[in-house]
Amino acid sequence: MMPTSNDSLGIVETKQVTLFDAGNPLTLVCGDQLNEVVIAYETYGTLNADASNAIYICHALTGDAHAAGWHEGDKHPGWWDTMIGPGKAIDTNRWFVISSNLLGGCQGSTGPGSINPATGKPWGLDFPLLDMSDFVTVHRALIARLGVRRLHAVVGGSMGGMQALQWSLSYPGDLDNSVIIAASSRLTAQNIAFSAVGREAIIRDENFQGGRFAENGANPDVGLSIARMMAHITYTSEEGFQSKFGRKPQFDESEPGFGVDFAVEGYLEHQGETFLTRFDALSYLYLTRVMDYFDPFAARSALDAVRADPVRYLVMSFDTDWRFSTAHSQQIVRQLAAAELPVTFRDIRSPWGHDSFLLKIDPYLATVKAFLEAHTDYEGTAWGRA
Repeated sequence: MMPTSNDSLGIVETKQVTLFDAGNPLTLVCGDQLNEVVIAYETYGTLNADASNAIYICHALTGDAHAAGWHEGDKHPGWWDTMIGPGKAIDTNRWFVISSNLLGGCQGSTGPGSINPATGKPWGLDFPLLDMSDFVTVHRALIARLGVRRLHAVVGGSMGGMQALQWSLSYPGDLDNSVIIAASSRLTAQNIAFSAVGREAIIRDENFQGGRFAENGANPDVGLSIARMMAHITYTSEEGFQSKFGRKPQFDESEPGFGVDFAVEGYLEHQGETFLTRFDALSYLYLTRVMDYFDPFAARSALDAVRADPVRYLVMSFDTDWRFSTAHSQQIVRQLAAAELPVTFRDIRSPWGHDSFLLKIDPYLATVKAFLEAHTDYEGTAWGRA
């Protein structure tokens, strides 16, 4: 049931816009072109007269445009409703907030499950490989369409934080602040390994059919649900699992066997099943691969643009996050600090691991709010850089 509290955005709407077409194709980092790019997005709050109060939200791997508020009939609000809304850390009474579904996604934006205009069939594995910079290119096209020339901030958690980092390095003139939460600038071998196993579960599913499953009315449900179950283990912590489930049985009376005997097994099974209703196996393959290859500091010139046009950074981590541990955030901080960029770092205590960035944790939310408001005047307008 939709709440009626003063901090709720109420009912919101997802919109779609065509940002690239045959007359203005999107050229990707890999060199391929897309002749049609549709992006799903939502906005909250009001853009002020000089368009200086906009904040862009970048979502994580399985997120979407619906970051806050409620869709009619939904049982749950947007995925970052703890963060975004009237009076919240990203206060929609002050900020104009933009949230979009990624290129390559499956919830309203062009991706591998979309129809290829050249064939009239779903793209499948013919969809070109993507890069984090491609996401930023599309984000920039969206803000231009919305009449926003400079952003007060780009904010993202997990893969969203990677986008916020890439945007700040590639186009620092677009934004004043970058908020990077529970993210990484370079996945470790263990991170890549987790994603590799998830992808293999999908590809080896008998219904994957070389990525052509949609044409044949099939879906690799078993592989996709297993990929989600395994990934979800990495999103929480041992402390969190123990606190929530311990060794509690799934049912009061059950005989030992190879079914769902423990409560934690039931939880993972539920996560895998519900994932099937909202995510596409091909998007999972493509988006996880983007993270594997993300390495924005690799080039010697990586920091040249932002040195010349500095962005202020807030980098945050959670002490029990072992998917992108505190060390990942500290590595980002070291790179930025070595370039003499203004960077604030905070590690937050939380028992819930990586998924903490989605939760209502007061010190975390208060830090984001304070950082975003630290560089505004008394009218709530963002200070632009000279």
